[in-house]
Amino acid sequence: MTSNTPIAPVALPDTRARQTLEKLLEGSGVTLNGNQPWDIRVHHPDLFSRVVRQGSIGFGEAYMDGWWECDRIDEMIHRLLRHGLGTVAHTTTERIVYKLQSTFMNLQSKARAYIVGKEHYDFGNDLFTRMLDETLCYSCGYWKEARTLHEAQVAKLDLACRKLDLEPGMRVLDIGCGWASFAEHAARQYGVEVTGITISEEQAKLGRERCAGLPVEILLEDYRELSGEFDRIVSIGMFEHVGQRNYATYFDTVKRLLKPGGLFVLHTIGSNTNEVSIDPWINKYIFPNGILPSIQQVADASEGKLIMEDWQNFGADYDTTLMAWQENLLALRHVLAAHYGERVKRMFLYYLGSCAGAFRARDLQLWQVVYSNGRGGRYDSPR
Repeated sequence: MTSNTPIAPVALPDTRARQTLEKLLEGSGVTLNGNQPWDIRVHHPDLFSRVVRQGSIGFGEAYMDGWWECDRIDEMIHRLLRHGLGTVAHTTTERIVYKLQSTFMNLQSKARAYIVGKEHYDFGNDLFTRMLDETLCYSCGYWKEARTLHEAQVAKLDLACRKLDLEPGMRVLDIGCGWASFAEHAARQYGVEVTGITISEEQAKLGRERCAGLPVEILLEDYRELSGEFDRIVSIGMFEHVGQRNYATYFDTVKRLLKPGGLFVLHTIGSNTNEVSIDPWINKYIFPNGILPSIQQVADASEGKLIMEDWQNFGADYDTTLMAWQENLLALRHVLAAHYGERVKRMFLYYLGSCAGAFRARDLQLWQVVYSNGRGGRYDSPR
C-alpha cells in the first residue's frame, strides 16, 4: 500500500491486539479512523498485531509500508508522548537487547564509527540539499529572532561563533563538520582557519567544494585520531554519535587538542534521563548506534577536564526546524518518491514528524554548552 492515491480506512478488526492499542490510546486525544489530523487511519487489518509484536519499530515500518496514514504525525506523536506512551511503545525485548548490546559492546568504536556516515549521511547529497536550507545545516536552528529556516540556521552558526569569541587568524577545529556549514561561515565572516572532520565521504566531498578558496581543510577522519593544537573547538550535532562508553575519551580528546585558555562549544541533542536507549526504528533507519546523552553523563565525562562556562537549552527550536525540513520535502514529495521510491519518502516524513513531536512534548532537548580550558576571568555567553 504505497500508492499516492488516497485509500479509505479499513474496518477495524475485533481482535485482542486492537483492543490493547485502543486501551493505550484512551485519554491521549488520538483515535483510530477518526477525523482529526492527528488521528490514525488504519489501512491494513494486521496493523494491530504487528505493533503489539514489534513495538515502535513495527509501527514505523507499517507507516513506511502504507499500513496507516496520519495527516499530522508530529501532533500524533506529541499527544502520545504527553500521554506517557514513550516507554510503553518499546517492547521488553527491544529494551533488553539494546541495553545488552550497549553494555557489552562499544557500538561507537573506531571500527564502527563510519557506519552512520555510510548508512545515513551518504544517503544522497541531492536529497539533503532539497530538505535543508542553503547553509546545509543538519542541526537545530536558532529561532529567537528568525522568521525563516535560513535565518535560523545562520543565527545558530553565528551564535556558536560569538560564544567562541572568534578572532581573525585563530585555528578552529570543527568535530563532525557535516557539509562544512560552520567552517564556511566562520572562515568567511570571522577570518579564522578551520579544520573540519567528518565520517561521511559525501559530506567531505561537498564540504571541500563549498569551501574552495577559503582557509578550510575538510578531513575524513575519526575524532580519536586527531592531533594538533587549536585556539577554539566546536562540535555541532555530532556528540549524539559518540556513545556513552566514549564520552570520557571524547572530552579527553578535546582537552588534549584545545589550547590553554581556549573555548569549546558543544551543540547536542540531550535526553531527560540517564537511561541508555534509543528508539529502535530511528536506530535501524536513521541514525544507527546513536545515543542521546543526559546532563549527568555530560557533566561526569567533562568533570576535571574543562570548565563549564555556560549551558543553554533551546530544544523547542528543533520542533520548528524539523517542521521546516518536512515542509521542504513535502513541496518536493513527488520528486523524492520518483527518485528514491515511495517507501523512502515515507521513511523521511515519519522521521521528521515523529522527532518534531518528541521535541514539542519536551521529551528531547537541545543544548549548547560552552567550556573553557582553564580560561581566566569572567565569561558572559551571548544569547
